[in-house]
Amino acid sequence: MQPAACGDSDSVIDVNAVIPILHRVRTWASFVRFSHSVFALPFALVGALLAARTHAVGWREVGWVVVAMVSARSAAMGFNRLADAAWDARNPRTAYREIPRGVISRAQAGAFVVLSSVVFMFAASRLNTLCFVLSPVALGIVFWYSLAKRYTTYTQLFLGLAMAVAPVGGWLAVGGRGGWEPWLLALAIGLWVGGFDVLYACQDLEFDRAHGLRSIPVRFGVRRAIGISRVMHAGAVASMAAVALVAPLGPIYLAGVAGVALLLVYEQSLVSPADLSQVKKAFDLNGYVGILFLFTTAAAVYVGR
Repeated sequence: MQPAACGDSDSVIDVNAVIPILHRVRTWASFVRFSHSVFALPFALVGALLAARTHAVGWREVGWVVVAMVSARSAAMGFNRLADAAWDARNPRTAYREIPRGVISRAQAGAFVVLSSVVFMFAASRLNTLCFVLSPVALGIVFWYSLAKRYTTYTQLFLGLAMAVAPVGGWLAVGGRGGWEPWLLALAIGLWVGGFDVLYACQDLEFDRAHGLRSIPVRFGVRRAIGISRVMHAGAVASMAAVALVAPLGPIYLAGVAGVALLLVYEQSLVSPADLSQVKKAFDLNGYVGILFLFTTAAAVYVGR
């Protein structure tokens, strides 16, 4: 393939050089499941939005919140892939992941985790001193999830805890102090994420049991695990609704909560003890939950007031 010209004759792009770079970028994006940032990031921004009702917030703060959230999540996912590499290689469902396939080495993954952690701590320092001081604590929480399955049944709850850091972090990042809002949001995202991770873990029940790994489905079985997931999702919706009791957000916000509730009802309807074939589809629906909640909350704050 010949180099393709772009603009004048002095500006030439070598397509053969660009394609491998794009392929590598796609590999790293897949490694950390970059698209899954839509789970925690909207809740961090909602935390910042609610704090913005009483604190001036500029695009600078919003930008650093986004950098902090994406880098923290990338560090956490990289650590997860590194910690689970041996298990992933043995599990047919996960054997295609980048480390087992050899397209990313353990050394590269480790360097990526360190770099992402440094970026996160730097972004936290650009927000305020409190965020910087708490940044190692946040990293410790999100890293622990990847190790929890070796020690506790309640692994999925620790993923919920890791994600619950997001709205509290967003609130603190823009100067929010005190108030019930970030804690109710933390409870909401924790129950929501923990609930859908329980469903996701049902896929690996037999593998986890055979290899001594722990989870809610391993401890309670698929039927009871699905029931636990449904209770958690009901609690998540109740926690979102409770935010309206402590913040005057009006009907637009409650409509958004109702929309989230409908999405979660549909998600739960896709999964049953007798049929786990739709777990991936149910999981993917969660991307819409955070986006819907963010946009309706933003509308409630800026349009509905």
